[in-house]
Amino acid sequence: MENLKNIAPVEDFNWDAYEKGETFEGAARQDLEKAYDGTLNKVNDREVVDGTVISMNKREVVVNIGYKSDGIIPLNEFRYNPELKVGDNVEVYIENQEDKKGQLILSHKKARAARSWDRVNAALENEEIIKGFIKCRTKGGMIVDVFGIEAFLPGSQIDVKPIRDYDVFVGKTMEFKVVKINQEFKNVVVSHKALIEAELEQQKKEIIGKLEKGQVLEGTVKNITSYGVFIDLGGVDGLIHITDLSWGRVSDPKEAVELDQKLNVVILDFDDEKKRIALGLKQLTPHPWDALSEEIKVGDKVKGKVVVMADYGAFIEIAAGVEGLIHVSEMSWSQHLRSAQDFMKVGDEVEAVVLTLDREERKMSLGIKQLKQDPWESIEEKYPVGSKHAAKVRNFTNFGVFVEIEEGVDGLIHISDLSWTKKIKHPSEFTQIGTTIDVQVLEIDKENRRLSLGHKQLEENPWDVFETVFTVGSIHEGTIIEVLDKGAVISLPYGVEGFATPKHLVKEDGSQAQMDEKLEFKVIEFNKDAKRIILSHSRIFEDVAKAEERAEKKASKKAAAPKKEEAAAIQNQAASTTLGDIDALAALKEQLENNK
Repeated sequence: MENLKNIAPVEDFNWDAYEKGETFEGAARQDLEKAYDGTLNKVNDREVVDGTVISMNKREVVVNIGYKSDGIIPLNEFRYNPELKVGDNVEVYIENQEDKKGQLILSHKKARAARSWDRVNAALENEEIIKGFIKCRTKGGMIVDVFGIEAFLPGSQIDVKPIRDYDVFVGKTMEFKVVKINQEFKNVVVSHKALIEAELEQQKKEIIGKLEKGQVLEGTVKNITSYGVFIDLGGVDGLIHITDLSWGRVSDPKEAVELDQKLNVVILDFDDEKKRIALGLKQLTPHPWDALSEEIKVGDKVKGKVVVMADYGAFIEIAAGVEGLIHVSEMSWSQHLRSAQDFMKVGDEVEAVVLTLDREERKMSLGIKQLKQDPWESIEEKYPVGSKHAAKVRNFTNFGVFVEIEEGVDGLIHISDLSWTKKIKHPSEFTQIGTTIDVQVLEIDKENRRLSLGHKQLEENPWDVFETVFTVGSIHEGTIIEVLDKGAVISLPYGVEGFATPKHLVKEDGSQAQMDEKLEFKVIEFNKDAKRIILSHSRIFEDVAKAEERAEKKASKKAAAPKKEEAAAIQNQAASTTLGDIDALAALKEQLENNK
Protein backbone atom coordinates (compact mmCIF):
# COMPACT_ATOMS: atom_id res chain seq x y z
CA MET A 1 0.00 0.00 0.00
CA GLU A 2 2.93 2.13 0.62
CA ASN A 3 3.85 1.88 -2.97
CA LEU A 4 0.49 3.29 -4.06
CA LYS A 5 0.58 6.89 -5.11
CA ASN A 6 -2.28 9.20 -4.68
CA ILE A 7 -3.36 10.36 -8.15
CA ALA A 8 -5.55 13.38 -8.22
CA PRO A 9 -8.47 13.19 -10.77
CA VAL A 10 -8.77 15.64 -13.62
CA GLU A 11 -10.66 18.41 -12.26
CA ASP A 12 -12.69 19.24 -15.36
CA PHE A 13 -13.42 15.62 -16.50
CA ASN A 14 -17.02 15.30 -17.61
CA TRP A 15 -18.24 12.00 -16.32
CA ASP A 16 -21.76 12.46 -17.65
CA ALA A 17 -20.48 12.88 -21.21
CA TYR A 18 -18.27 9.83 -20.79
CA GLU A 19 -21.27 7.73 -19.84
CA LYS A 20 -23.02 8.90 -23.03
CA GLY A 21 -20.03 7.92 -25.22
CA GLU A 22 -18.92 11.44 -25.98
CA THR A 23 -15.15 11.28 -25.66
CA PHE A 24 -14.50 14.75 -27.05
CA GLU A 25 -16.02 18.00 -26.15
CA GLY A 26 -15.57 21.62 -26.41
CA ALA A 27 -12.82 22.92 -28.60
CA ALA A 28 -11.33 19.48 -29.21
CA ARG A 29 -14.57 18.23 -30.69
CA GLN A 30 -14.92 21.22 -32.92
CA ASP A 31 -11.37 20.77 -34.20
CA LEU A 32 -12.03 17.12 -34.88
CA GLU A 33 -15.26 17.85 -36.81
CA LYS A 34 -13.49 20.53 -38.80
CA ALA A 35 -10.70 18.14 -39.73
CA TYR A 36 -13.22 15.44 -40.63
CA ASP A 37 -15.35 17.75 -42.81
CA GLY A 38 -12.22 18.81 -44.65
CA THR A 39 -11.79 15.30 -46.02
CA LEU A 40 -15.29 15.20 -47.61
CA ASN A 41 -16.73 16.96 -50.64
CA LYS A 42 -19.49 19.38 -50.01
CA VAL A 43 -22.35 18.58 -52.38
CA ASN A 44 -25.78 19.96 -53.03
CA ASP A 45 -28.93 18.28 -54.29
CA ARG A 46 -29.72 18.63 -58.03
CA GLU A 47 -26.06 19.23 -58.82
CA VAL A 48 -23.89 17.50 -61.42
CA VAL A 49 -20.52 16.29 -60.12
CA ASP A 50 -17.80 13.90 -61.25
CA GLY A 51 -17.41 10.51 -59.63
CA THR A 52 -15.33 7.36 -59.87
CA VAL A 53 -16.59 3.85 -60.48
CA ILE A 54 -15.39 1.76 -57.51
CA SER A 55 -17.34 -1.43 -58.23
CA MET A 56 -19.97 -2.81 -60.57
CA ASN A 57 -22.03 -5.94 -61.17
CA LYS A 58 -24.61 -7.04 -63.70
CA ARG A 59 -27.21 -4.65 -62.35
CA GLU A 60 -25.58 -1.78 -60.56
CA VAL A 61 -22.60 0.54 -60.60
CA VAL A 62 -21.18 1.94 -57.31
CA VAL A 63 -19.80 5.46 -57.71
CA ASN A 64 -17.69 7.42 -55.20
CA ILE A 65 -18.09 11.20 -55.38
CA GLY A 66 -15.96 11.88 -52.25
CA TYR A 67 -19.00 12.05 -50.06
CA LYS A 68 -19.48 10.28 -46.75
CA SER A 69 -21.37 7.55 -48.59
CA ASP A 70 -21.20 6.08 -52.08
CA GLY A 71 -24.03 6.19 -54.64
CA ILE A 72 -25.56 3.31 -56.59
CA ILE A 73 -26.62 3.77 -60.25
CA PRO A 74 -28.49 1.16 -62.43
CA LEU A 75 -26.15 -0.35 -65.04
CA ASN A 76 -28.65 0.27 -67.88
CA GLU A 77 -27.90 4.00 -67.60
CA PHE A 78 -24.47 3.13 -69.01
CA ARG A 79 -25.68 0.94 -71.88
CA TYR A 80 -24.32 3.42 -74.39
CA ASN A 81 -20.89 2.62 -72.95
CA PRO A 82 -20.48 -1.17 -72.78
CA GLU A 83 -16.75 -0.71 -72.07
CA LEU A 84 -17.36 0.87 -68.65
CA LYS A 85 -14.93 -0.44 -65.97
CA VAL A 86 -13.85 0.19 -62.40
CA GLY A 87 -11.77 3.35 -62.12
CA ASP A 88 -13.61 5.22 -64.92
CA ASN A 89 -14.66 8.75 -64.20
CA VAL A 90 -18.34 9.43 -64.77
CA GLU A 91 -20.58 12.39 -64.26
CA VAL A 92 -23.51 12.00 -61.93
CA TYR A 93 -26.53 14.00 -60.90
CA ILE A 94 -27.24 14.21 -57.14
CA GLU A 95 -30.89 13.55 -56.68
CA ASN A 96 -30.75 13.20 -52.90
CA GLN A 97 -27.80 13.31 -50.48
CA GLU A 98 -29.52 11.03 -48.07
CA ASP A 99 -32.80 9.15 -48.41
CA LYS A 100 -34.73 7.55 -45.57
CA LYS A 101 -32.13 4.80 -45.40
CA GLY A 102 -29.27 7.28 -45.37
CA GLN A 103 -28.36 6.32 -48.95
CA LEU A 104 -26.86 8.78 -51.45
CA ILE A 105 -29.11 8.78 -54.59
CA LEU A 106 -27.28 9.44 -57.90
CA SER A 107 -28.26 9.40 -61.60
CA HIS A 108 -25.89 9.21 -64.51
CA LYS A 109 -28.69 9.58 -67.08
CA LYS A 110 -29.82 12.91 -65.64
CA ALA A 111 -26.26 14.16 -65.44
CA ARG A 112 -25.80 13.46 -69.13
CA ALA A 113 -29.14 15.07 -69.95
CA ALA A 114 -28.24 18.20 -67.93
CA ARG A 115 -25.08 18.74 -69.92
CA SER A 116 -26.20 17.05 -73.15
CA TRP A 117 -27.16 20.06 -75.22
CA ASP A 118 -23.90 21.88 -74.47
CA ARG A 119 -21.91 18.73 -75.18
CA VAL A 120 -23.72 18.03 -78.46
CA ASN A 121 -23.08 21.56 -79.69
CA ALA A 122 -19.44 21.31 -78.63
CA ALA A 123 -19.12 17.99 -80.46
CA LEU A 124 -20.44 19.57 -83.67
CA GLU A 125 -18.16 22.58 -83.34
CA ASN A 126 -15.04 20.54 -82.55
CA GLU A 127 -15.89 17.67 -84.96
CA GLU A 128 -15.57 15.39 -81.97
CA ILE A 129 -16.13 11.65 -82.22
CA ILE A 130 -18.77 10.59 -79.70
CA LYS A 131 -20.42 7.35 -78.69
CA GLY A 132 -24.10 6.61 -79.03
CA PHE A 133 -26.48 3.74 -78.39
CA ILE A 134 -28.83 2.74 -81.22
CA LYS A 135 -32.22 2.41 -79.57
CA CYS A 136 -34.59 1.49 -82.40
CA ARG A 137 -35.51 1.80 -86.04
CA THR A 138 -37.54 4.63 -87.46
CA LYS A 139 -38.66 5.75 -90.91
CA GLY A 140 -35.57 6.33 -93.01
CA GLY A 141 -33.02 5.47 -90.36
CA MET A 142 -32.36 4.88 -86.65
CA ILE A 143 -32.83 6.62 -83.28
CA VAL A 144 -29.55 7.00 -81.36
CA ASP A 145 -29.07 7.89 -77.69
CA VAL A 146 -26.32 10.56 -77.58
CA PHE A 147 -25.65 12.17 -74.17
CA GLY A 148 -29.21 11.23 -73.26
CA ILE A 149 -30.60 13.04 -76.31
CA GLU A 150 -32.45 11.11 -79.03
CA ALA A 151 -30.58 11.85 -82.25
CA PHE A 152 -31.47 10.75 -85.78
CA LEU A 153 -29.13 8.53 -87.80
CA PRO A 154 -30.22 8.50 -91.50
CA GLY A 155 -29.99 5.12 -93.23
CA SER A 156 -27.59 6.58 -95.76
CA GLN A 157 -25.23 7.64 -92.95
CA ILE A 158 -24.84 4.25 -91.29
CA ASP A 159 -22.15 3.00 -93.65
CA VAL A 160 -20.47 3.76 -96.96
CA LYS A 161 -22.15 0.75 -98.53
CA PRO A 162 -25.92 0.36 -98.85
CA ILE A 163 -27.55 -1.22 -95.79
CA ARG A 164 -30.10 -3.95 -96.51
CA ASP A 165 -30.92 -4.98 -92.92
CA TYR A 166 -31.26 -2.12 -90.44
CA ASP A 167 -32.35 -4.37 -87.56
CA VAL A 168 -28.86 -5.80 -87.03
CA PHE A 169 -27.73 -2.39 -85.72
CA VAL A 170 -30.42 -2.05 -83.04
CA GLY A 171 -28.91 -2.37 -79.54
CA LYS A 172 -25.38 -1.63 -80.72
CA THR A 173 -23.06 1.10 -79.43
CA MET A 174 -21.18 2.88 -82.20
CA GLU A 175 -19.07 5.95 -82.73
CA PHE A 176 -20.63 8.94 -84.45
CA LYS A 177 -20.05 12.44 -85.61
CA VAL A 178 -22.63 15.18 -85.09
CA VAL A 179 -23.34 16.53 -88.58
CA LYS A 180 -26.35 18.79 -88.06
CA ILE A 181 -28.25 20.48 -85.21
CA ASN A 182 -31.55 22.32 -85.47
CA GLN A 183 -31.40 24.72 -82.54
CA GLU A 184 -35.03 25.71 -82.81
CA PHE A 185 -36.49 22.19 -82.72
CA LYS A 186 -33.60 20.65 -80.74
CA ASN A 187 -33.04 18.07 -83.50
CA VAL A 188 -29.67 16.35 -83.78
CA VAL A 189 -28.45 14.40 -86.82
CA VAL A 190 -25.46 12.07 -86.45
CA SER A 191 -23.42 10.04 -88.91
CA HIS A 192 -21.27 6.95 -88.65
CA LYS A 193 -20.42 7.06 -92.34
CA ALA A 194 -18.60 10.38 -91.88
CA LEU A 195 -16.10 8.70 -89.55
CA ILE A 196 -15.00 6.10 -92.07
CA GLU A 197 -15.17 8.26 -95.19
CA ALA A 198 -11.96 10.11 -94.33
CA GLU A 199 -10.16 6.83 -93.76
CA LEU A 200 -11.65 5.35 -96.93
CA GLU A 201 -10.69 8.41 -98.92
CA GLN A 202 -7.10 7.82 -97.97
CA GLN A 203 -7.40 4.13 -98.86
CA LYS A 204 -9.08 5.11 -102.10
CA LYS A 205 -6.18 7.36 -103.08
CA GLU A 206 -3.72 4.58 -102.37
CA ILE A 207 -5.73 2.04 -104.40
CA ILE A 208 -6.35 4.41 -107.32
CA GLY A 209 -2.65 5.28 -107.42
CA LYS A 210 -1.77 1.63 -107.94
CA LEU A 211 -4.46 0.79 -110.53
CA GLU A 212 -3.26 -0.72 -113.80
CA LYS A 213 -5.09 -2.27 -116.73
CA GLY A 214 -4.99 -6.03 -116.49
CA GLN A 215 -4.50 -5.95 -112.72
CA VAL A 216 -6.48 -8.59 -110.80
CA LEU A 217 -8.07 -7.46 -107.52
CA GLU A 218 -10.40 -8.97 -104.97
CA GLY A 219 -13.68 -7.16 -104.49
CA THR A 220 -17.08 -7.54 -102.90
CA VAL A 221 -20.41 -7.36 -104.75
CA LYS A 222 -21.91 -4.09 -103.53
CA ASN A 223 -24.92 -3.64 -105.77
CA ILE A 224 -26.61 -5.49 -108.64
CA THR A 225 -28.43 -3.63 -111.42
CA SER A 226 -30.05 -4.68 -114.68
CA TYR A 227 -27.00 -3.55 -116.65
CA GLY A 228 -24.19 -4.80 -114.42
CA VAL A 229 -22.64 -5.34 -111.00
CA PHE A 230 -20.88 -2.76 -108.78
CA ILE A 231 -17.83 -4.11 -106.98
CA ASP A 232 -16.28 -2.57 -103.85
CA LEU A 233 -12.51 -2.79 -104.26
CA GLY A 234 -11.85 -1.45 -100.76
CA GLY A 235 -13.22 2.08 -100.89
CA VAL A 236 -13.18 2.27 -104.69
CA ASP A 237 -16.12 1.09 -106.76
CA GLY A 238 -15.88 -0.53 -110.17
CA LEU A 239 -18.53 -1.80 -112.58
CA ILE A 240 -18.67 -5.20 -114.26
CA HIS A 241 -20.91 -4.67 -117.27
CA ILE A 242 -23.42 -7.47 -117.87
CA THR A 243 -21.53 -8.49 -121.03
CA ASP A 244 -18.32 -8.96 -119.03
CA LEU A 245 -19.81 -11.27 -116.41
CA SER A 246 -19.70 -14.42 -118.50
CA TRP A 247 -18.65 -15.62 -121.94
CA GLY A 248 -22.22 -16.88 -122.27
CA ARG A 249 -25.26 -14.65 -122.53
CA VAL A 250 -26.57 -13.31 -119.19
CA SER A 251 -30.11 -11.95 -119.14
CA ASP A 252 -30.02 -10.95 -115.45
CA PRO A 253 -26.79 -10.29 -113.48
CA LYS A 254 -28.41 -11.92 -110.44
CA GLU A 255 -28.00 -15.23 -112.27
CA ALA A 256 -24.21 -14.83 -112.14
CA VAL A 257 -23.42 -13.20 -108.77
CA GLU A 258 -24.88 -12.57 -105.30
CA LEU A 259 -24.75 -9.59 -102.96
CA ASP A 260 -21.72 -9.51 -100.63
CA GLN A 261 -20.03 -12.23 -102.71
CA LYS A 262 -16.25 -11.91 -102.89
CA LEU A 263 -14.84 -12.10 -106.42
CA ASN A 264 -11.55 -11.79 -108.23
CA VAL A 265 -11.93 -9.24 -111.03
CA VAL A 266 -9.63 -7.81 -113.66
CA ILE A 267 -9.33 -4.10 -114.47
CA LEU A 268 -10.30 -3.55 -118.10
CA ASP A 269 -10.22 0.23 -118.29
CA PHE A 270 -10.64 3.48 -116.32
CA ASP A 271 -10.92 7.19 -117.05
CA ASP A 272 -8.14 9.74 -116.51
CA GLU A 273 -9.27 10.51 -112.97
CA LYS A 274 -9.87 6.81 -112.34
CA LYS A 275 -13.36 7.55 -111.09
CA ARG A 276 -15.01 5.19 -113.56
CA ILE A 277 -13.40 1.78 -113.42
CA ALA A 278 -14.49 -0.96 -115.84
CA LEU A 279 -13.99 -4.46 -114.48
CA GLY A 280 -14.26 -7.90 -116.03
CA LEU A 281 -15.05 -11.31 -114.59
CA LYS A 282 -15.19 -13.53 -117.67
CA GLN A 283 -11.71 -12.40 -118.74
CA LEU A 284 -10.23 -14.47 -115.90
CA THR A 285 -11.30 -17.68 -117.66
CA PRO A 286 -10.24 -18.92 -121.13
CA HIS A 287 -12.54 -18.08 -124.04
CA PRO A 288 -14.90 -21.02 -124.66
CA TRP A 289 -14.07 -20.97 -128.37
CA ASP A 290 -10.46 -21.79 -127.47
CA ALA A 291 -11.69 -24.78 -125.50
CA LEU A 292 -14.09 -25.95 -128.23
CA SER A 293 -13.42 -29.52 -129.21
CA GLU A 294 -11.25 -29.86 -132.29
CA GLU A 295 -13.36 -32.83 -133.33
CA ILE A 296 -16.36 -30.64 -134.22
CA LYS A 297 -16.46 -30.09 -137.98
CA VAL A 298 -18.87 -29.11 -140.77
CA GLY A 299 -21.61 -31.68 -141.16
CA ASP A 300 -21.61 -32.74 -137.49
CA LYS A 301 -24.76 -32.69 -135.41
CA VAL A 302 -24.72 -30.51 -132.29
CA LYS A 303 -27.23 -29.79 -129.54
CA GLY A 304 -27.83 -26.41 -127.94
CA LYS A 305 -30.25 -23.98 -126.37
CA VAL A 306 -31.96 -21.05 -128.10
CA VAL A 307 -30.67 -17.90 -126.36
CA VAL A 308 -31.71 -15.10 -128.75
CA MET A 309 -34.45 -14.86 -131.38
CA ALA A 310 -34.66 -12.52 -134.35
CA ASP A 311 -36.89 -12.47 -137.44
CA TYR A 312 -33.94 -13.57 -139.56
CA GLY A 313 -32.85 -16.46 -137.34
CA ALA A 314 -31.99 -17.88 -133.93
CA PHE A 315 -28.74 -17.96 -131.95
CA ILE A 316 -28.02 -21.35 -130.42
CA GLU A 317 -25.61 -21.72 -127.50
CA ILE A 318 -23.92 -25.11 -127.86
CA ALA A 319 -21.53 -24.32 -124.97
CA ALA A 320 -21.20 -21.33 -122.62
CA GLY A 321 -19.96 -18.53 -124.87
CA VAL A 322 -20.07 -20.60 -128.08
CA GLU A 323 -23.03 -19.71 -130.29
CA GLY A 324 -24.14 -20.56 -133.79
CA LEU A 325 -26.76 -18.88 -135.98
CA ILE A 326 -29.57 -20.82 -137.62
CA HIS A 327 -30.76 -18.55 -140.41
CA VAL A 328 -34.48 -18.77 -141.09
CA SER A 329 -33.71 -20.10 -144.58
CA GLU A 330 -32.00 -23.09 -142.93
CA MET A 331 -35.00 -23.93 -140.76
CA SER A 332 -37.21 -25.37 -143.50
CA TRP A 333 -36.97 -26.62 -147.08
CA SER A 334 -39.90 -24.30 -147.79
CA GLN A 335 -39.13 -21.20 -149.83
CA HIS A 336 -41.90 -19.12 -148.27
CA LEU A 337 -40.82 -16.00 -146.43
CA ARG A 338 -41.39 -16.81 -142.77
CA SER A 339 -40.18 -15.58 -139.39
CA ALA A 340 -37.83 -17.65 -137.24
CA GLN A 341 -40.40 -17.40 -134.41
CA ASP A 342 -42.61 -19.77 -136.43
CA PHE A 343 -40.11 -22.56 -135.77
CA MET A 344 -38.68 -22.06 -132.26
CA LYS A 345 -38.52 -19.81 -129.20
CA VAL A 346 -35.98 -18.78 -126.54
CA GLY A 347 -35.21 -21.64 -124.18
CA ASP A 348 -35.90 -24.44 -126.67
CA GLU A 349 -33.39 -27.28 -126.80
CA VAL A 350 -32.61 -28.00 -130.46
CA GLU A 351 -30.43 -30.28 -132.54
CA ALA A 352 -28.74 -28.82 -135.60
CA VAL A 353 -26.15 -29.54 -138.27
CA VAL A 354 -22.93 -27.49 -138.52
CA LEU A 355 -22.95 -25.74 -141.92
CA THR A 356 -19.92 -23.45 -141.55
CA LEU A 357 -17.26 -23.15 -138.85
CA ASP A 358 -14.67 -20.37 -138.53
CA ARG A 359 -12.62 -20.79 -135.35
CA GLU A 360 -10.52 -17.67 -135.97
CA GLU A 361 -13.55 -15.43 -136.40
CA ARG A 362 -15.40 -17.46 -133.76
CA LYS A 363 -18.44 -17.84 -135.99
CA MET A 364 -20.61 -20.82 -136.74
CA SER A 365 -23.72 -21.29 -138.86
CA LEU A 366 -26.17 -24.10 -138.24
CA GLY A 367 -29.18 -25.63 -139.96
CA ILE A 368 -32.08 -27.82 -138.88
CA LYS A 369 -33.70 -28.53 -142.24
CA GLN A 370 -30.66 -30.68 -143.06
CA LEU A 371 -31.90 -33.18 -140.46
CA LYS A 372 -34.68 -34.03 -142.95
CA GLN A 373 -34.29 -35.23 -146.55
CA ASP A 374 -34.72 -32.61 -149.25
CA PRO A 375 -38.12 -33.49 -150.76
CA TRP A 376 -36.93 -32.38 -154.22
CA GLU A 377 -34.35 -35.15 -154.37
CA SER A 378 -37.14 -37.68 -155.00
CA ILE A 379 -39.75 -35.34 -156.44
CA GLU A 380 -40.46 -37.44 -159.58
CA GLU A 381 -41.14 -40.54 -157.50
CA LYS A 382 -43.31 -38.84 -154.89
CA TYR A 383 -45.15 -36.35 -157.12
CA PRO A 384 -45.11 -37.70 -160.70
CA VAL A 385 -46.86 -35.88 -163.53
CA GLY A 386 -50.56 -36.75 -163.46
CA SER A 387 -50.64 -37.57 -159.72
CA LYS A 388 -53.34 -35.97 -157.60
CA HIS A 389 -52.75 -34.31 -154.20
CA ALA A 390 -54.27 -31.96 -151.61
CA ALA A 391 -52.44 -28.63 -151.30
CA LYS A 392 -52.68 -25.58 -149.05
CA VAL A 393 -53.26 -22.16 -150.62
CA ARG A 394 -50.32 -19.92 -149.62
CA ASN A 395 -50.55 -16.81 -151.80
CA PHE A 396 -52.23 -15.17 -154.79
CA THR A 397 -50.94 -13.37 -157.84
CA ASN A 398 -52.91 -11.91 -160.73
CA PHE A 399 -51.98 -14.91 -162.84
CA GLY A 400 -52.49 -17.77 -160.40
CA VAL A 401 -52.42 -19.42 -157.00
CA PHE A 402 -49.29 -20.49 -155.10
CA VAL A 403 -49.86 -23.63 -153.05
CA GLU A 404 -47.78 -25.91 -150.83
CA ILE A 405 -48.27 -29.66 -151.07
CA GLU A 406 -45.85 -30.31 -148.19
CA GLU A 407 -43.14 -28.29 -146.45
CA GLY A 408 -40.66 -27.39 -149.18
CA VAL A 409 -42.78 -28.52 -152.11
CA ASP A 410 -44.51 -25.56 -153.76
CA GLY A 411 -46.52 -25.27 -156.92
CA LEU A 412 -48.44 -22.80 -159.06
CA ILE A 413 -51.97 -23.22 -160.36
CA HIS A 414 -52.32 -20.90 -163.34
CA ILE A 415 -55.56 -18.92 -163.30
CA SER A 416 -56.58 -20.64 -166.55
CA ASP A 417 -56.28 -24.03 -164.85
CA LEU A 418 -58.70 -23.27 -162.03
CA SER A 419 -62.00 -23.81 -163.86
CA TRP A 420 -63.23 -25.13 -167.21
CA THR A 421 -66.19 -22.82 -167.35
CA LYS A 422 -65.77 -19.71 -165.18
CA LYS A 423 -64.01 -16.64 -166.50
CA ILE A 424 -61.89 -15.85 -163.40
CA LYS A 425 -60.33 -12.40 -163.24
CA HIS A 426 -58.49 -12.96 -159.94
CA PRO A 427 -57.85 -16.18 -157.95
CA SER A 428 -59.52 -14.69 -154.85
CA GLU A 429 -62.84 -15.16 -156.68
CA PHE A 430 -62.25 -18.91 -156.70
CA THR A 431 -60.48 -19.82 -153.42
CA GLN A 432 -59.05 -18.34 -150.20
CA ILE A 433 -55.59 -18.25 -148.59
CA GLY A 434 -55.20 -21.02 -146.02
CA THR A 435 -57.80 -23.34 -147.54
CA THR A 436 -57.08 -26.76 -149.02
CA ILE A 437 -57.47 -27.32 -152.74
CA ASP A 438 -57.14 -30.52 -154.79
CA VAL A 439 -54.53 -30.39 -157.52
CA GLN A 440 -53.01 -32.49 -160.29
CA VAL A 441 -49.33 -32.31 -161.22
CA LEU A 442 -48.99 -31.00 -164.77
CA GLU A 443 -45.26 -30.34 -164.99
CA ILE A 444 -42.12 -30.62 -162.77
CA ASP A 445 -39.46 -27.87 -162.75
CA LYS A 446 -36.77 -29.48 -160.56
CA GLU A 447 -34.17 -26.79 -161.24
CA ASN A 448 -36.38 -23.99 -159.93
CA ARG A 449 -38.03 -26.29 -157.36
CA ARG A 450 -41.56 -25.61 -158.57
CA LEU A 451 -44.48 -27.67 -159.81
CA SER A 452 -47.05 -26.62 -162.39
CA LEU A 453 -50.41 -27.71 -161.05
CA GLY A 454 -53.98 -27.75 -162.25
CA HIS A 455 -57.30 -27.91 -160.49
CA LYS A 456 -59.77 -28.15 -163.35
CA GLN A 457 -57.93 -31.21 -164.70
CA LEU A 458 -59.45 -33.23 -161.87
CA GLU A 459 -62.76 -33.03 -163.79
CA GLU A 460 -63.59 -33.94 -167.39
CA ASN A 461 -63.54 -31.10 -169.88
CA PRO A 462 -67.23 -30.07 -170.15
CA TRP A 463 -66.49 -28.26 -173.39
CA ASP A 464 -66.54 -31.64 -175.11
CA VAL A 465 -70.21 -31.80 -174.14
CA PHE A 466 -70.86 -28.10 -174.67
CA GLU A 467 -69.71 -28.53 -178.29
CA THR A 468 -72.76 -30.69 -178.96
CA VAL A 469 -75.19 -28.47 -177.02
CA PHE A 470 -74.19 -24.97 -178.07
CA THR A 471 -74.02 -25.56 -181.80
CA VAL A 472 -73.89 -22.59 -184.16
CA GLY A 473 -77.42 -21.45 -184.85
CA SER A 474 -78.92 -23.01 -181.73
CA ILE A 475 -81.02 -20.75 -179.51
CA HIS A 476 -80.74 -20.74 -175.67
CA GLU A 477 -82.19 -18.70 -172.86
CA GLY A 478 -79.59 -16.51 -171.11
CA THR A 479 -79.28 -13.73 -168.54
CA ILE A 480 -77.13 -10.63 -168.89
CA ILE A 481 -74.79 -10.68 -165.84
CA GLU A 482 -72.27 -8.01 -166.82
CA VAL A 483 -72.39 -5.03 -169.17
CA LEU A 484 -69.15 -3.77 -170.70
CA ASP A 485 -68.21 -1.15 -173.29
CA LYS A 486 -67.59 -3.82 -175.89
CA GLY A 487 -70.68 -5.85 -175.07
CA ALA A 488 -72.23 -7.99 -172.37
CA VAL A 489 -71.51 -11.28 -170.60
CA ILE A 490 -74.45 -13.70 -170.73
CA SER A 491 -74.95 -16.58 -168.30
CA LEU A 492 -76.10 -19.69 -170.16
CA PRO A 493 -77.28 -23.11 -168.95
CA TYR A 494 -74.69 -25.54 -167.42
CA GLY A 495 -72.72 -22.63 -165.90
CA VAL A 496 -71.36 -21.52 -169.25
CA GLU A 497 -70.85 -17.88 -170.15
CA GLY A 498 -71.19 -16.28 -173.57
CA PHE A 499 -70.53 -12.87 -174.99
CA ALA A 500 -72.61 -10.55 -177.21
CA THR A 501 -71.52 -7.29 -178.81
CA PRO A 502 -73.78 -4.21 -178.50
CA LYS A 503 -75.28 -4.60 -181.99
CA HIS A 504 -76.38 -8.13 -181.07
CA LEU A 505 -78.12 -6.84 -177.93
CA VAL A 506 -80.69 -4.75 -179.84
CA LYS A 507 -84.20 -5.99 -179.21
CA GLU A 508 -86.96 -6.16 -181.83
CA ASP A 509 -88.45 -2.86 -180.67
CA GLY A 510 -85.06 -1.19 -181.17
CA SER A 511 -84.21 -0.84 -177.51
CA GLN A 512 -80.96 -2.11 -175.97
CA ALA A 513 -80.97 -5.16 -173.68
CA GLN A 514 -80.16 -4.27 -170.07
CA MET A 515 -78.40 -5.81 -167.05
CA ASP A 516 -80.15 -8.87 -165.48
CA GLU A 517 -82.53 -9.11 -168.44
CA LYS A 518 -83.43 -12.65 -169.46
CA LEU A 519 -83.64 -13.17 -173.24
CA GLU A 520 -83.13 -15.78 -175.92
CA PHE A 521 -79.78 -15.81 -177.67
CA LYS A 522 -78.61 -17.52 -180.84
CA VAL A 523 -75.10 -19.05 -180.95
CA ILE A 524 -73.26 -17.39 -183.82
CA GLU A 525 -69.75 -18.69 -182.93
CA PHE A 526 -68.41 -21.59 -180.77
CA ASN A 527 -64.63 -21.98 -180.13
CA LYS A 528 -63.81 -25.02 -177.98
CA ASP A 529 -60.08 -24.33 -177.63
CA ALA A 530 -60.57 -20.70 -176.66
CA LYS A 531 -63.67 -21.61 -174.60
CA ARG A 532 -65.53 -18.81 -176.34
CA ILE A 533 -69.21 -18.61 -177.25
CA ILE A 534 -70.44 -15.58 -179.23
CA LEU A 535 -74.19 -14.90 -178.96
CA SER A 536 -76.78 -12.66 -180.58
CA HIS A 537 -80.29 -11.78 -179.56
CA SER A 538 -81.10 -9.54 -182.52
CA ARG A 539 -80.10 -12.29 -184.99
CA ILE A 540 -83.16 -14.33 -183.91
CA PHE A 541 -85.84 -11.93 -185.19
CA GLU A 542 -83.61 -10.76 -188.03
CA ASP A 543 -83.27 -14.33 -189.32
CA VAL A 544 -87.00 -14.90 -188.95
CA ALA A 545 -87.75 -11.72 -190.89
CA LYS A 546 -85.36 -12.76 -193.63
CA ALA A 547 -86.88 -16.20 -193.75
CA GLU A 548 -90.36 -14.70 -194.07
CA GLU A 549 -89.20 -12.36 -196.74
CA ARG A 550 -87.69 -15.20 -198.72
CA ALA A 551 -90.84 -17.23 -198.24
CA GLU A 552 -93.05 -14.43 -199.53
CA LYS A 553 -90.89 -13.94 -202.61
CA LYS A 554 -90.98 -17.61 -203.29
CA ALA A 555 -94.72 -17.67 -202.81
CA SER A 556 -95.27 -14.84 -205.28
CA LYS A 557 -93.26 -16.67 -207.92
CA LYS A 558 -94.92 -19.92 -207.40
CA ALA A 559 -98.42 -18.81 -206.54
CA ALA A 560 -99.83 -21.86 -208.26
CA ALA A 561 -97.45 -24.24 -206.65
CA PRO A 562 -99.10 -26.87 -204.52
CA LYS A 563 -99.16 -26.35 -200.76
CA LYS A 564 -97.23 -29.55 -200.54
CA GLU A 565 -94.17 -27.85 -202.03
CA GLU A 566 -94.61 -24.90 -199.60
CA ALA A 567 -94.75 -27.27 -196.71
CA ALA A 568 -91.62 -28.94 -197.98
CA ALA A 569 -89.84 -25.59 -198.14
CA ILE A 570 -90.82 -24.79 -194.59
CA GLN A 571 -89.67 -28.24 -193.55
CA ASN A 572 -86.28 -27.64 -195.14
CA GLN A 573 -85.94 -24.36 -193.34
CA ALA A 574 -86.77 -26.00 -190.02
CA ALA A 575 -84.13 -28.60 -190.59
CA SER A 576 -81.43 -25.98 -190.21
CA THR A 577 -82.78 -24.57 -186.92
CA THR A 578 -83.37 -25.80 -183.43
CA LEU A 579 -86.71 -26.34 -181.77
CA GLY A 580 -86.39 -22.88 -180.28
CA ASP A 581 -86.02 -21.42 -183.83
CA ILE A 582 -89.13 -23.25 -185.05
CA ASP A 583 -91.19 -21.98 -182.17
CA ALA A 584 -89.95 -18.46 -182.73
CA LEU A 585 -90.64 -18.66 -186.49
CA ALA A 586 -94.12 -20.05 -185.94
CA ALA A 587 -94.95 -17.30 -183.50
CA LEU A 588 -93.53 -14.66 -185.80
CA LYS A 589 -95.39 -16.09 -188.80
CA GLU A 590 -98.67 -16.07 -186.95
CA GLN A 591 -98.07 -12.45 -185.96
CA LEU A 592 -97.34 -11.47 -189.57
CA GLU A 593 -100.49 -13.19 -190.82
CA ASN A 594 -102.59 -11.36 -188.23
CA ASN A 595 -101.10 -8.08 -189.32
CA LYS A 596 -102.08 -8.86 -192.94
